Amino acid sequence: MKTDMTVLQTNRAKGKWNIKELWNQYSTIVILVLMCVVLSVLTSNFLEVNNLLNVLKQISIIAILAAGMTFVILTGGIDLSVGSTVALSGVISVMLSQQGVNAIIAMAAGVAIGVAAGFVNGYLTAKVKLPAFIVTLGSFTYIRGLAYVVSAGYPIVLTDPLFKFFGAGDIVGIPTPIFIMAFIYVITFFILKYTMFGRHVYAIGGNEEAASLTGIKVGATLIKVYVISGLLSGLAGVVLAGRLYSGQPTAGVGFELDAIAAVILGGTSFTGGVGTIRGTIIGALIMGVLSNGLTLLNVSYYWQLVIKGAVIILAVLLDRLRTK
Repeated sequence: MKTDMTVLQTNRAKGKWNIKELWNQYSTIVILVLMCVVLSVLTSNFLEVNNLLNVLKQISIIAILAAGMTFVILTGGIDLSVGSTVALSGVISVMLSQQGVNAIIAMAAGVAIGVAAGFVNGYLTAKVKLPAFIVTLGSFTYIRGLAYVVSAGYPIVLTDPLFKFFGAGDIVGIPTPIFIMAFIYVITFFILKYTMFGRHVYAIGGNEEAASLTGIKVGATLIKVYVISGLLSGLAGVVLAGRLYSGQPTAGVGFELDAIAAVILGGTSFTGGVGTIRGTIIGALIMGVLSNGLTLLNVSYYWQLVIKGAVIILAVLLDRLRTK
């Protein structure tokens, strides 16, 4: 079966343009542009450079998580543990830094925590054959519990300036997290589009049994996918700790839902096999612009939660319509 992109390219070569195909490919971009136009009319400072940089900075954590989530969902899986991993990675890295460990090593340890969490999720899913939803739901709980145990339930204050630079610093006036986010998306785009591993990820999401029959090592690939998600969750936790100047066991609550919403809004199918990293960053931008716009319009935080929940349902509905 041809993918949407293949059909679009074929029709383009024949000089034919199908409205549904165009909408499937560019709907998220149209929605993002319309949101920006509406907010620029309703608010006086939405298009200010500082506000736009703030939007990019605010979405950086979710966008990094969503990049890893894209790999998982492309295989037809799910990772509900990313928010909890953010908390544990942040707590561990800040705790090590406060005990005199070099900042780079402390941050690397935080990322390693994410890798370990991802490996456990991947192994239980790929080798033990447990449902990804159940495995990561359990991880969602026990990893958050470990964050509370390690920190005794209290935030751990960060003092190392290098550590803070990664979360709250800037380069030529642009916040450091934006550069980190951009780097992650360049790397993940390359992996999915130009490597054999990326093609295997799509193949498994399209038809796992067929992928196995063609010689793809499905189990090993799935483990790598969850390790990538865990690695980026650990990185997001380190960056968030630097932004908050502390490692907090309560950090990352609800981040898994925002990351999933960004991925699905970006056009990745919940059933796997279809999606792009480009779409994911657009989905993250939609979530960020929405949150920023609601704040500028003085919408109550409680109503913001209601609206975000509706957006998540809408994202799944759009995925269902695209699939049909």
